[in-house]
Amino acid sequence: MVERKIRILLGKLGEGHKEALLALARNFSEAGFEVIYTELREPDAIVSSALQESVDHIGITILPGTDIQAFAEIRRLLKKENSEYITVTAGGFLDESDIPLLKDMGVMEFFPKGIPFEELIEWSMKNIRHKR
Repeated sequence: MVERKIRILLGKLGEGHKEALLALARNFSEAGFEVIYTELREPDAIVSSALQESVDHIGITILPGTDIQAFAEIRRLLKKENSEYITVTAGGFLDESDIPLLKDMGVMEFFPKGIPFEELIEWSMKNIRHKR
């Protein structure tokens, strides 16, 4: 029996950064993950899509000035749907002082802009699992 690939939904908070999402999608796909690429920006749309697509993980890119409270809303909505098994990471631009707050909201890890794709893939292979 062939094991199902780990499914990752990619979304973003804020305008722009389409190229970063496309690069992430390509690299994760080439590494063997099943990627659901979206340009969704609203927590409810991101969670709804994650549930419809039966993903294991949500990866969100953020830009400067992003309201990181959106991550608390994503985690709240996942909990409401009894889907807390879906893990969440963030990457992009964020003041270092906000990283502990992000993790307190239930975000597994934050990856700063410029981190090599190889490091993202390696971390993901070690830390993202099927949750069902």
